[in-house]
Amino acid sequence: MLHLRFHQTHAHLGTPFGADAFGQLAARFARSFGTPRFLIVQTSLVLLWIAGNAVALTHFDPYPFILLNLAFSTQAAYAAPLILLAQTRQADRDRTWSDADARHREVLASNQMKLLELNTDLTRQVAELSTQIKGLTEQIHRNVVRPGDPPPGA
Repeated sequence: MLHLRFHQTHAHLGTPFGADAFGQLAARFARSFGTPRFLIVQTSLVLLWIAGNAVALTHFDPYPFILLNLAFSTQAAYAAPLILLAQTRQADRDRTWSDADARHREVLASNQMKLLELNTDLTRQVAELSTQIKGLTEQIHRNVVRPGDPPPGA
C-alpha cells in the first residue's frame, strides 16, 4: 500500500461531510435518504397521515395537509444542501486524489526512466565486456595455436 502515501495528506477528505460530529451525523442522515427502507417508511407515514386526517380520526392537519407540506418542505430544505455539500466534497476529493494519483504516476515514470537508463548502461557494459572477452579469446587462441598445427581433437 505504498502508493497510498500520496493520499495520506488528503485523508480529511475521506468522509463526505467532514470528520467532526456534525459531519458524521450529516453523513448518516444523507446515507438514509433514498434507501428503500427510508422510502417505504416515509410513504407509510404519509399514507397514515393522510388517511388519519381524511377519515377524521384526527384533525391536527385537515385537507390540504399544510403541516405535511411543511414537513416535506423542511425535509427538502435539509436534503438539498446536504446533497450539494456531499457533491462538492466528492468533487474536491476526486480532484485531490486525482492530483495525488498524478504525482504517484510521475514518481513511477521517473523511477521507470531511471531503471531504463540503468538497464541501458548495463547492456552497454555487457556489450563492452563481450567485445573484450572476444578479443582476449582471440589473443589466447593466437598464442596457444600455432599456424599449421592441426585443430585440437583431430
